[in-house]
Amino acid sequence: MTITSEPPRRLRSALFVDFDNVYIGLARLDPAAAEAFATDPGHWLSELGQGSDVDGDLTRRFLVRACYLNPSVYSRFRPNFTRAGFQVVDCPSLTQQGKSSADINLVLDAVDALAATTRYDEFVIVSADADFTPLAQRCRADDRRVTIITASPAASAYRSVADTVIGADALADLVTQTASTLDAEPTVEPDAAAPVDAAPEAAAPEAAAPTTQRGSRRATRPATASKEAPVEEAPVEEAPPAAAAPARATSRARVADRVVDEAEARARRAVRRAVRTADAPLPLGAAAQVAQTADPSLAASQWAGTGGFTAWLSRALPDLDVSTRPPGHVWDPQRFGEADLPGAVADTAPNQLQRQVIAVTDTPGLSQAQYRVLLQTLASDVAAHPFDRVATSRRVHEACQQSGAKVGRSTVNFVISGVLYTGLSLDTKPTPEQVARGWADNVIGLCRGARMELTNGDAAAIRAWVGGGLAG
Repeated sequence: MTITSEPPRRLRSALFVDFDNVYIGLARLDPAAAEAFATDPGHWLSELGQGSDVDGDLTRRFLVRACYLNPSVYSRFRPNFTRAGFQVVDCPSLTQQGKSSADINLVLDAVDALAATTRYDEFVIVSADADFTPLAQRCRADDRRVTIITASPAASAYRSVADTVIGADALADLVTQTASTLDAEPTVEPDAAAPVDAAPEAAAPEAAAPTTQRGSRRATRPATASKEAPVEEAPVEEAPPAAAAPARATSRARVADRVVDEAEARARRAVRRAVRTADAPLPLGAAAQVAQTADPSLAASQWAGTGGFTAWLSRALPDLDVSTRPPGHVWDPQRFGEADLPGAVADTAPNQLQRQVIAVTDTPGLSQAQYRVLLQTLASDVAAHPFDRVATSRRVHEACQQSGAKVGRSTVNFVISGVLYTGLSLDTKPTPEQVARGWADNVIGLCRGARMELTNGDAAAIRAWVGGGLAG
């Protein structure tokens, strides 16, 4: 029996970048991130080259790198992408409304790639434009992975057809940081049992030393065992049989134990990846399935003797937080809190219109009172401190918690992004009423983008709700 380390999956990927869409979206969220995206594509391309998902580690080889931009507006960025190995497709405006031909060019090239003799494992679409939903569906129908990278709010129908979604906040971090936050993994602790096993070998009789040394070599260097076997066979007969048999049995037992440990370690890594790449707290059922896929023996062993998945989580991944309130969730406390759990944030039950808005647009399900606290806190913070996306979000979240409002970290980020996408600058120290109007405009825009049919009364009710009574 040997111990093997699974190499990362290698994906042959085709990358299609809707430059105008991404640059405009990032510029509203974080101007520095927009400039980093446009001026140093080689950096974020390298960051995307390695990563992980619920199935394990992966590396990407971008066989197709295509960037579609409007040269009359963004020609200054063209050389940056050319130097990074992109095929830059100029898509000038062909209409009086200023709309470029990027969408149709991107789709035509992607469909050609689907039909190419080279089979691309993954299609990476860098755009928040929901018009690419049929393209994503076509890729899935042809059994290709789909990764969507967005720099602004994307329709739920578009996101739901993707295998992986990298949202605006994650993209902003990716293009501005020197190491990808999407692939961060804590170091797995070394097996504490290894030194204990070494003791019996040290105390073994001198006559048995050649055999025990060979057993140790097999346990630590499994990949070379078969090559060394002919060399090792000759001295085996020279060792006393009584000493050799226990040594071989000890070696086999130690190898078996380490194989079990390695399988469980794969399960720990898989669950941690799934939790860290999820855009919300992960249901316990989904996390358990990820663990069992990585290590099918877990369920049969009563979750490594702990008796259940929740108990195994607490022992194996103590750095994650768990809620057993049905249906149960697990999350990374550095990204979420209990207020981010579905249905856990509202202090009043939503009405039918509010439930539809929440389901269709992913608008956080806060009550009007909670929205009032959040919007007023955001306005007060940017009035007292220079706006910075990460620092402002952290301070606003902490202030909301101190005031007793159950507002999650992801909710604060969602609201800040929504306000910025409407064009309201938080550097200008807007009033709470201006912040509320910007946020309400964003939510109504999301509703109409999702094809919700809103009457004037519906729009007014939504505005009063998400605006915390401040939008007027």
